[in-house]
Amino acid sequence: MKKTMLLMAALLLGGTLAQAQPGGGFGRPVFNFPQPDLIIQLWPDGAPSDNGLTGEEKDYGNHVSNVTKPTLALFLPEKPAGLALLVCPGGGYVDVWDKTEGYFNSKWYTDQGIVYAVLKYRLPNSHYEVPLEDVHEAMRFLWAHAEEYGFTKLGIAGCSAGGHLAATAATHFKDPAQRPDFQILFYPVISMDPAITHAGSAFYLLGQNPSQELLDEYCNEKKVSSDTPPAFIMANSDDRVVPCENSIRYYEALRANGVSAALHIYPVGGHGWADHTDFIYREAWMADLKIWLSKLAE
Repeated sequence: MKKTMLLMAALLLGGTLAQAQPGGGFGRPVFNFPQPDLIIQLWPDGAPSDNGLTGEEKDYGNHVSNVTKPTLALFLPEKPAGLALLVCPGGGYVDVWDKTEGYFNSKWYTDQGIVYAVLKYRLPNSHYEVPLEDVHEAMRFLWAHAEEYGFTKLGIAGCSAGGHLAATAATHFKDPAQRPDFQILFYPVISMDPAITHAGSAFYLLGQNPSQELLDEYCNEKKVSSDTPPAFIMANSDDRVVPCENSIRYYEALRANGVSAALHIYPVGGHGWADHTDFIYREAWMADLKIWLSKLAE
């Protein structure tokens, strides 16, 4: 009974996250998202590990689920300005909202000369190492084409559970080639602390009843060091899906370790607003982020 109740809670919270994203529903309506310049198969010869999922990927038009074959969608600027950004969309580690939290804002970045790459990562299905493997492979691919694409700094961005993945990449690198140069986090899941985490994300990443050691390993606020890259973090006070305490704890850990960080907490807006054109603070976050990115490019 306890196992069933926990699974139902995780599914409910995962579903809440999905419904919080633009588009809603699970049909196949027609969407008009920007199209990438090219899409790369990340592991053409097969990934080094298996997430245990079977069957075909499910594409709902604005997000996907059951992802077993990751891809990298590239949006290339006409005039590169020296920065590239690897984007990890959210979805509670059970979906990837690659269109809404990836494709939608691509032109805003490429207009600034930023190489913009959206990662459709494999879903963990309790194989917690799998999404990070995809991030590292995507970074390897991008660095291999850095001269061709015209960048010298590669950052990582993420929304919600994708923010957890981005923050994991920013705190769990094993060598300099895996370290992002900067990180941008939209309403991120940061902690696995049951008091503030998103239960669905924790369940689908770590499974049921993970050890305290494993929970601590993926509490990214506990993994910050002086070598963690600079961060730009955004959240809302009224977010009932991923409490803003996640962002606050991460910011405090960054400051405690002497890492440059900007934290913007807006009073209203809920969750899943990266592509909301009616979000009242949209112009504000874009203006602040544009300034922050311009300083990185100097």
